[in-house]
Amino acid sequence: MNTLLKIFKWLAGSIVSLVGVIAIFCLVMHSTVDLKEPSFTPAPGKAVVMDSLRILNDNYFRINPSGLLEIRVAGNASERGEAMGKLIPDLLEAQEKAFVDKLYEIVPAEAYRRFLMYFIYIFNRRLGENVADEFREEIRAMSEYCTHKYDAYGTPYERQMQYHSAHDIGHVMQDYMLVGCTSFAVWGDESADGELLVGRNFDFYMGDEFAGRNMVLVERPDSGYAFISVTWPGMTGVLSGMNECGLTVSINASKLETPKMSATPVSILSREILQYASNIEEAMTIASFRKTFVSESLLISSVEDGKAVVIEKTPSEISLFDPSAKDSSIHRLICTNHYQSELFSERRENLANLEMSDSGERWRRVEELLDSAGRLNPESAAAVLRDKKGLGGKSLGYCNELAVNQLLAMHSVIFKPSERQLWVSAGPWQCGEYVCFDLDDYIQAGIPVLSSENSIPADEFLMTEDYVKVMEFRKLSQYIHRATADRRKVPIDSLNRFISLNPLYFNAYNIAGDYFSAIGDDNSACELWKKSLSFEMKRQEKLAIEEKLSRAER
Repeated sequence: MNTLLKIFKWLAGSIVSLVGVIAIFCLVMHSTVDLKEPSFTPAPGKAVVMDSLRILNDNYFRINPSGLLEIRVAGNASERGEAMGKLIPDLLEAQEKAFVDKLYEIVPAEAYRRFLMYFIYIFNRRLGENVADEFREEIRAMSEYCTHKYDAYGTPYERQMQYHSAHDIGHVMQDYMLVGCTSFAVWGDESADGELLVGRNFDFYMGDEFAGRNMVLVERPDSGYAFISVTWPGMTGVLSGMNECGLTVSINASKLETPKMSATPVSILSREILQYASNIEEAMTIASFRKTFVSESLLISSVEDGKAVVIEKTPSEISLFDPSAKDSSIHRLICTNHYQSELFSERRENLANLEMSDSGERWRRVEELLDSAGRLNPESAAAVLRDKKGLGGKSLGYCNELAVNQLLAMHSVIFKPSERQLWVSAGPWQCGEYVCFDLDDYIQAGIPVLSSENSIPADEFLMTEDYVKVMEFRKLSQYIHRATADRRKVPIDSLNRFISLNPLYFNAYNIAGDYFSAIGDDNSACELWKKSLSFEMKRQEKLAIEEKLSRAER
C-alpha cells in the first residue's frame, strides 16, 4: 500500500510538474509574440458624408444601387489605410462584430475562446516578420479607426493582423476541409471573342451577417499597379482581384502539407502578386519568394501571356500547373481544391483528398458544363457559376457541396482581363445580378458613374418557389442545430417540414437524425441516417454517417 501511495504521489507530482513546464513554455512563447506594429500618426481631416456617399480627398466610399459596397483609396500605405478607416469605421466595427459573434456561436465557452486566441497568438507569433512593411503599415493605419470593444482579444492592430490569417487558420482548425471554392479560365477557341475569361466562386462562410457586406475595393498605390478586388470591410488581402495590367488572382484552398508555424497569410501573398506582378513569370517569382503556412492553389490569368495557370504552393514547395505549355491546343483551365501538377498530383495526401472530398466531382462538373456551353461569354460563365446540379445534371438537393453553386458563396466574380472589366454578384450568393465594373473608370480621379448596361441579370431561380423553400430550410437548419446542441425538443411538424423543404439533400435527413440521437431516440436517428445514405454526398460525409449509424446500432 505504501509503495502504491508513493507511486501515486510520484505520478501526481510528475503531472503537476509537466503542466507547470507546459504553462511556463506557453508563457515564454507568448512573450516572444511580436507582430511588428508600425508607428502611425493620424492626419487631420475627416470624411464628408452625403447620404450613401462618403468622400475624403480623392478617396470615396459608396453603396451602389445593387447594394454592393464600393471603396477607392490612393496614396502610400498609411494614407490608404487611414482613408479606409476614416471612410468606413462603422462597417469595420459591424464586420468585426459579425466575425466575433460567429466565433461565440462556434465556441460558446469564454474560457475556451481565450485559450483559442492565446493559441493563435502563439502560432502566429512570427506573423509580423512575414508580412511586408507596406501591408503592415496599411493595416496599422486602418486599425486606428477600429473599435476597442474586443480589446480583450488584442489591440485593434493585433486583431486585424490575425483576421488576415483567418483563411489560413481555417485550414488548421478544420483539417483543411473547408467548403470548396471553384474557378476556371478559358481563352482562344474556348472563349466567345478569343480573349481570356475567368470565373470564380469564393465559398468562405462565417454566417449570413458576415457575408452580407461584399465590398469592391480599388487601390491606387504609390508603388506597383492599381488593382480592384472583391473583399469585405477590413480585409486588405486579396481573395479575388485584377490589376491594371490585366492580371487576375484567385485563391483556392488545397490539402497537402500540415503547417507547423505561421508565415505569410495567403491573402497577403495574392495581394503582393496583384500589386507587383504584370505577368505569370513575375507572379511565380513573388510566390516563390514568400513562404506560406498552408497549401493553396492560386489561379493566375495574364493578358500579357494570353492564358491562365495555377501556382500550387505548400509551406515547403511550389509548382506551376500549365497544361497549355505541353499542348498549345488547350485553352481551358479548371481549379477546385486539389492539386494537378506533376509534382503534387500523385502525392498520397492529394489522392486521399480527391477520394474523400467534393473537389474532384466539382472539377468534373465544371468540365461538363464547359463542354456543353460552347464558346464562353460572361453570361454563359455566370450560368456555370450558378449551376446547382451534380455530375450528368443529377439533382443533389440544394446546398450540396458537390455542386458548383452551393448557395453559400461569399462572393462570385467573372473577369475579362483584356477589357479590365469584372462582374460581381450582388447576392444572394451568385444568384443575384452580376454588376459590371470597369477598372479603368475606377482608377481615374473623381467618382465613377456606375452603369447597369453591361450587367448580367439575376438568376431566375430567385423568382421560384424553390428559392423561398431554401431560405426557410436554412433558417430551420439553424434552429434544429441549436436545439440539438441544447437537447431541446423540436415539434415533429417542424422536423417534417424541414425535410420536405429540401427532400433530395442528404443533409436534411442527417441533421434530423442527429437531433433524434441527441434526445435519445436512436431508432428514429438510424432510420433517418439510413435514408440520408441513399442520396449523393462526398465520401467523407458518407463515412461519418455510416460511423454514427454503426455506433447507434451497437
